[in-house]
Amino acid sequence: MTDFKGVYTALITPFTDLGTVDYKSLENIVNHQIEEGIDGLVPCGTTGESPTLSHEEHDRVIAQTVKYAAGRVPVIAGTGSNSTTEAIRLSQHAEDSGVDAVLLVNPYYNKPTQKGLFLHFKAIANSVKIPCILYNIKGRTGVNLETETLVRLTEECQNIVAVKEASGSLEQMKAVIEATNENFRVLSGDDNLALELIKLGGDGVISVASNLFPQKMATMVHAALEHREEEAERLASWFAPFFKACFLETNPIPIKTAMARYGWCRESFRLPMCALESSRHREELFAITDRMMEETAGGNN
Repeated sequence: MTDFKGVYTALITPFTDLGTVDYKSLENIVNHQIEEGIDGLVPCGTTGESPTLSHEEHDRVIAQTVKYAAGRVPVIAGTGSNSTTEAIRLSQHAEDSGVDAVLLVNPYYNKPTQKGLFLHFKAIANSVKIPCILYNIKGRTGVNLETETLVRLTEECQNIVAVKEASGSLEQMKAVIEATNENFRVLSGDDNLALELIKLGGDGVISVASNLFPQKMATMVHAALEHREEEAERLASWFAPFFKACFLETNPIPIKTAMARYGWCRESFRLPMCALESSRHREELFAITDRMMEETAGGNN
């Protein structure tokens, strides 16, 4: 079974100017990510604009990512839903497509109780044989997966092996690490908290920033995991303005805009996602990324 440590890129979904999925650009992105040393790929998450993909597109983006990766790195497919039945179908299709794991976000909008969350995740985990990674993000879903519920799930479902923690609470992340066994992986859902999480005993990050800077993110996270603190801290300081810029407006608008600037995709979104609203945000984003690109090309940091 894959040991889910390191940096896993939450892939953007590139679209053509006509709004269809741009599979050629997706293939280029996947190959570049792997060549730059990323630990794994996560298609069809929030950053991949999964809520606006049709079921057919969702299935195909996952299947094509598996095809393009060709076994070189693990693929973790975003298959969560606020409908348990739909999440089961998506997860089973992803399993059939050859993914290494599925990422299951808290059900959104309907705000289930902790009992409902437990039954939801248990039903999905029992429907597949591959590893399941839970995704706790109260800010997007309106509900928090409490540590007690998570622990109970890990005890009853052996294939629930990790959590993407985006609660924003280091205290909760620490509680999860302390309450789960040593083989359970805790990944940050926030780039800016990845280093602090690893210091607490966490295992890495599912990253937005690594779409544009995969090698640098991999270097930073592995330096932290290998206790090369000075190098990790230096890179975290270098990244800090970009981590902030990635959320100048709703993710994935800034990261996809930056990716388009450097030729990885078109600046094309699916409504209700749209182009950056503020020209000031665009100028700030490009000032930061242009500097970072120049320094990367020059071998700095």
